[in-house]
Amino acid sequence: MRSFILFLMVCFTLVSCNHHEKKHTEHITHKITSPIKKDTIIIKDYVCQIHSIKHIELRALEKGYLQSISVDEGQFVNKGQSMFKIMPNVYDAELQKAKAEADLAEIEYKNTKLLADNDIVSSNELAMSKAKFEKATAEVNMASIHLGFTNIKAPFDGIIDHFHVREGSLLDEGELLTTLSDNSKMWVYFNVPEAEYLDYIMNGHAGEKREVELLLANNRVFNQKGLVETIEGEFNNETGNIAFRATFPNPDKILRHGETGSILMKIPFKEVLMIPQKATFEVLDKKFVFVLDSNNIIHQKEIKIGGELPHLFIVEKGLTAEDKIVLEGIRLVKNGDHIDYEFINPEEAVSNLALYTE
Repeated sequence: MRSFILFLMVCFTLVSCNHHEKKHTEHITHKITSPIKKDTIIIKDYVCQIHSIKHIELRALEKGYLQSISVDEGQFVNKGQSMFKIMPNVYDAELQKAKAEADLAEIEYKNTKLLADNDIVSSNELAMSKAKFEKATAEVNMASIHLGFTNIKAPFDGIIDHFHVREGSLLDEGELLTTLSDNSKMWVYFNVPEAEYLDYIMNGHAGEKREVELLLANNRVFNQKGLVETIEGEFNNETGNIAFRATFPNPDKILRHGETGSILMKIPFKEVLMIPQKATFEVLDKKFVFVLDSNNIIHQKEIKIGGELPHLFIVEKGLTAEDKIVLEGIRLVKNGDHIDYEFINPEEAVSNLALYTE
């Protein structure tokens, strides 16, 4: 028994020595780099709503039965083209009646004028006859307008939407027939947060028409460029955003009223510091890096991110171009560790990230 215990102690000593030896033979060299300073461009996207430059409701201006529809849903119509016709019989009869009364009033006026010229009737009677004739003429014009309202024509070139009525429908005055959209150009509205609006204005873009792109719902970029032309007058108090409006030409009529997408706006950055995203870590929604001091000791340091690119962060605050940061293996170190390192040139560190910047 005594010899067995002695044997176990020898084995334990050998294992401990081997483990201690192994621990000392492991040596980690950490890769270190510095922020890279250069010009770049980031693309910000904003959810948007697409509207026709003209989009109106077409409504019946007179009561009556819908006699005919001469167009179809989704059809392109030209300005002045007839679309809906309300049964005109009553309005045509009213026009004929008004014309007959106007003819009678004209005859009476001419006879009265002849008598007045011969001093047979007074000038007041002539004026009353003239007024009666003018009233009858106005009623002819009014009847003609009402008759014209029974033939509803396109007020501009555009595309017809869904019909809300069918032939034979009994229409009330003001009843909705359909909508008409002029899609030759499109107004695209998107909301910008207050901070980004201030950057836009204070960087001298207030008077310029900045070029933007439109990402469609199928994840393809629209084949025409747009221009930011207007900014609304006030912020939305609930969201803290303000609406921008970009105008896009639509020669192929691809865009339709009511579509959605995303505005892509290029934001240039001059002489900014950038670091690989993999060199950062997060604690309670804050970004940190490990910075190496002159004694090869690393320290945890908070940074502020000013923008994001594929594989890279733009550092707005917290680092200088001379700082050395841990590039790889940040999970293997902790604040206050003394490390050995290999310095990787910032250009080389960035080039290995499969990154495309401008």
